[in-house]
Amino acid sequence: MGDDYDNEDKSFGLQLDSEIKAKLHPADELPEGVRYVADTRRQSINPSFPSRRPSFSETEDTRCNMRTRGYLPIENYGIIGNMRTIAMCGTDGSIDFCCYPKFDSPSIFCRMLDKDKGGHFCISPRNHTSNKQQYLPNGNILTTRFLSDEGVGQITDYMHIPVQSQRLGTKPLLPWIIRVVNVIRGTVAFDMECYPAFNYARDEHTVELERFGQATTPTGNNETNAPKLYPEDDISYYVGGKRAIFKSQDMDMDLRYVVKCGDFSCPTVNMKIDEKATCAGLKGPGVTATFELQETQQVTFIFRQVPDNEIPKHETHLQAKERKAKDPPLTASLVDALFRQTAKYWQNWINRSSYKGRWRESVMRSALILKLLTYEPVKIVFYTGAVVAAPTFSLPEAIGGTRNWDYRFVWIRDSSFTIYAFLRLGLTEEAQHYMKFISDRCNDLNADGSLNIMYSIDGVKKLEEYELDHLDGYHGSRPVRVGNGAYDHLQLDIYGELLDGIYLYNKHGQPVSYDMWCSVKQLVNYVCDNYKQPDMSIWEVRGSKQHFTYSRVMCWVAVDRGLRLAEKRMFPCKERYRWLNVRDEIYEEIMEKCWNPKLQIFTQGIESPDALDSSVLIMPLVFFVAPNDPRMLSTIQKMLLPPEKGGLVANNLVFRYNYLTTDDGVGGLEGAFSMCTFWLVEALTRAGMYDKKLLERAVVMFEEMVSYGNHLGLFSEEVARSGEMLGNTPQAFSHLSFISAAFNLDRVLGKRRQ
Repeated sequence: MGDDYDNEDKSFGLQLDSEIKAKLHPADELPEGVRYVADTRRQSINPSFPSRRPSFSETEDTRCNMRTRGYLPIENYGIIGNMRTIAMCGTDGSIDFCCYPKFDSPSIFCRMLDKDKGGHFCISPRNHTSNKQQYLPNGNILTTRFLSDEGVGQITDYMHIPVQSQRLGTKPLLPWIIRVVNVIRGTVAFDMECYPAFNYARDEHTVELERFGQATTPTGNNETNAPKLYPEDDISYYVGGKRAIFKSQDMDMDLRYVVKCGDFSCPTVNMKIDEKATCAGLKGPGVTATFELQETQQVTFIFRQVPDNEIPKHETHLQAKERKAKDPPLTASLVDALFRQTAKYWQNWINRSSYKGRWRESVMRSALILKLLTYEPVKIVFYTGAVVAAPTFSLPEAIGGTRNWDYRFVWIRDSSFTIYAFLRLGLTEEAQHYMKFISDRCNDLNADGSLNIMYSIDGVKKLEEYELDHLDGYHGSRPVRVGNGAYDHLQLDIYGELLDGIYLYNKHGQPVSYDMWCSVKQLVNYVCDNYKQPDMSIWEVRGSKQHFTYSRVMCWVAVDRGLRLAEKRMFPCKERYRWLNVRDEIYEEIMEKCWNPKLQIFTQGIESPDALDSSVLIMPLVFFVAPNDPRMLSTIQKMLLPPEKGGLVANNLVFRYNYLTTDDGVGGLEGAFSMCTFWLVEALTRAGMYDKKLLERAVVMFEEMVSYGNHLGLFSEEVARSGEMLGNTPQAFSHLSFISAAFNLDRVLGKRRQ
């Protein structure tokens, strides 16, 4: 009886036996004044890094549906975009972040980073009881509904994208922010506020209300003069007779609207200039409006950059046609057509995916988010393939902390994960475009044969970092940084991710060219010459360089994939024997110098023999070690323990490392990393092929981690101890690692059932 009890699974898959046993032992002692990461028994924060969060929080509760304080929680935002830029739309109907016209352009709205000066574009009902926010099925068109006993109002937000099959010369992409307001039931009164803040809220601007269209009344709201260009326009509607023009030093934007009258008399929308906006810290006036809608009525607001309508000399007929297509007459039929085109584009795109496994809706949402983060310049027919790490900047890794970075760039490190995710979902065209971006970077190596660790979306290498001292930061989290000073770091791991991506594309996509092989040879030889150097590695530490285990593993991957590619494609490789020797040297060095036999863990690096780092979870994912290798299993078991027991997991969330006992040169607090949690899930999954308990543990952790996404399925970079989302969001790496974990977990579960 006793023996049977000892062999039973006492956790029902929720924990491993090693985790249960660890609870019986006391926590490790730390120096006085130091606290463990996410120590739930002692919540006081390390006094070396005091929190800036005030006792009265200005952040709304995640359950709120109205903004009564300064900031919404990060998880209360959805995202819309057109693959040039994005906008973050809050559950209260406010667009609080948008860089325009490109991902890395200066912001025009950034209330997420300063509640007073940042600027916003808000449409909300005066009264409502609750709200719901969701995407329309199979797309990136966002709806926010406001419900009350008196009525239900809805705001539909999107950026226009034309259907791929249509002629872009006559029906081009219109880079507009489009907000459609309608009433589903009853009568609802709305308030509209548009307060842009140009150039990161640094540039002054003016506002004027200009007569627009064929207005004949003082308000300009005349139904009889509405353009009737197509049969679809033969309805009761009017185009707002006035438009608001915001003029700044480098950009002019305007706000226009179209009203559908429905079954009732036409509602009135009167825009007014708010000159008092400067008193709140804004650099110029804003525009407000109030209006009341009934069922069947609709108002569409369009915010855009004012097009240049100057007619060039000797303009051809085709040029004139293209110029007019970029500024078409505003009509009801045009608004309907833009919606149809955008909805059809997203539906056509996601239907190309071949993924039919478990968690399909969440996987498809992650794919749609990744597509939004893909950059497609307006003047180029094909995608560049670049995927930004995140579309936001300086959202903090801890409230009130200093770890606030700009992620609106393309990291080489993401390459293999991006290609793998697209290929596994059957989206081969996206993988092909990303390979084109990688190929261009390989043809633009630095003088020493190296790559930058990151590039701008246009391929620029130098990304100067500076601080915006005039912005308060999200909930007082300073400094607010733009640019990224890590662009010239030495991070040797990027060559492993890059060459793994090229190898995967050759294996699952299309055969790579001989020219690409020549670039591969250059990069592998660079790794062979430099792998012994200390670097900053994946976490981009800003302290002293070290010999990190992760970088060593990825250098091994770089050489290994070069050898595999040469063998599989029979490419000429005079350096083959040198590569074989270097690969073996790296492997043995890791097993000897990055393994702690006393603690039974793979360590953070050669200089940190006692430090545990979740980046070593990459080992079984890149086939450096077998997933059931005893060394790997003991490392995972140690990692699964809470920080006070020497591990990195709290509440099934994984920290990068114990940042309070590991000096990374930055300081301050941070949350658990979404990507690391999904990596641990995948490591458990692969080991679960040989141990059912590990697979059950992977499922539990995965399901819990999915719940930390927001109501729309978006994942941020980090998760706080409180469960709130932290860091830039949505983060590509989090969604890429989610897709990989979901795919492999589904695959292993399917095999075990067979």
